[in-house]
Amino acid sequence: MPGSRTDDGAVAVSATDYMWFVDLALGQMAGIVEELGDDLANRRPPFRGGNSAFVILTHCLGVMEYWGGATVAERPVRRERAAEFSASGNVAELLRRTEHARRRLREDIVGLHAMAAPVGVRPDPDDPVPYTQAKGAALIHILEELFQHLGHMQITRDALVAGARR
Repeated sequence: MPGSRTDDGAVAVSATDYMWFVDLALGQMAGIVEELGDDLANRRPPFRGGNSAFVILTHCLGVMEYWGGATVAERPVRRERAAEFSASGNVAELLRRTEHARRRLREDIVGLHAMAAPVGVRPDPDDPVPYTQAKGAALIHILEELFQHLGHMQITRDALVAGARR
């Protein structure tokens, strides 16, 4: 049943396998912003509420830093989530930050105790999601966010490229 936790065993995945999926999503996102270049990567798509590819990747790096760094690795992080949604800048620098975030997440999961409670996250009784209760689930939440936002970025790229051709 969703939201209920029992000791029903654990599903294990190696850090190498986990990072393969992280690398897959980040590699595709990095490829998209590189393909778009500074101008289009910083442009919002022509539909309401859409974010630029630069914003989307910046937000994903914030997700990785918070959930991987603060809640899983238990290290202090400084994240300005609201600022992620107005980010803009140079693609080459964003790609460097992406590589740094990838390396940092790899370090953050060394020695992980997947069933341990994540730090600094309070479960919401009205929304009992597992990533507030186990570090392994917090890592799955990172993957959820990366792949969800990869899809957003692909739609954004397609809309911008189509608009640039007109």
